[in-house]
Amino acid sequence: MANNEHNKAAEYHENAAKTHRAAAEQHGRGDHAKGIEHSTKAKQQSQDAHKQSDQAHAKSQQQK
Repeated sequence: MANNEHNKAAEYHENAAKTHRAAAEQHGRGDHAKGIEHSTKAKQQSQDAHKQSDQAHAKSQQQK
């Protein structure tokens, strides 16, 4: 079960990374409004990924 939690956390991190890359691309194109929008979304996704990682870690610790 903990493995599923870790996989879920990895998906959250991957989604955040994709959004960070999209933000960088938009900023690179000079579309700063879109870049800021993506940056804001990426920040929230990163925070969600961190929470998911904490939950996965906690579940792993319970199984020991």
